[in-house]
Amino acid sequence: MASTDRTAGLLDPHPLWLEALEGILSSIDVAVVGSTTAADEALRMVEERRPDILICETRTMNGGMSGTDLIRTCRERQSSLRVIVLGASRDPVDVDAAFEAGALAYAVKTAHPDDVASTIRQTFDSTIFLASTVAVNGSTNGSAPSAPAGDDETGVDLTRREREILALVAEGHSNRELARMLWVTEQTVKFHLSNIYRKLEVANRTEASRWAHRHGLVAQAAAAADAASNPV
Repeated sequence: MASTDRTAGLLDPHPLWLEALEGILSSIDVAVVGSTTAADEALRMVEERRPDILICETRTMNGGMSGTDLIRTCRERQSSLRVIVLGASRDPVDVDAAFEAGALAYAVKTAHPDDVASTIRQTFDSTIFLASTVAVNGSTNGSAPSAPAGDDETGVDLTRREREILALVAEGHSNRELARMLWVTEQTVKFHLSNIYRKLEVANRTEASRWAHRHGLVAQAAAAADAASNPV
């Protein structure tokens, strides 16, 4: 086994997923310092062994703490901890809840192992960071529009993540670029785009981009990014 200073803790209610993750981590020279099927045990593991990253499922079993509560509590007690959610849910509500709790990346369990490995590497390397809510140091990232979902004059109920993706699409980014920027898989990007198209009642990204420009979404995102880079 190759020596490494990079460490990870794992949580999933299904032991088979833990084994699969250990295989992926081993292939990219990340040492697993602990794995468990229970959220409460995962919290103790993080406190005692202080892994660099926690890879977890938000849908926990056997009662006790929820996955989102675990993420939030772990980040409060170890602010440097980076959290990746590998989740079964494709519901945008669950995805956004994970980011709100402090996750830096979300990948669905149907993602290819190479995509999962790429997400883990980017989390360690911090090559690109555009998570919509909480940064590594616990501060708010200003790259996403600050208005809550549906809090505009468009009458369209977009989540913050959908608004962020739509603004980036309108700026001309490809699905591959979006996946790298947001630390998710291309499959997750496509999933969000399908929801955006449905809500906007458009057929493709060209029409969605036109909608974003017409309603000022790109300008809002640019203003938020400028404010974040030039604090008062």
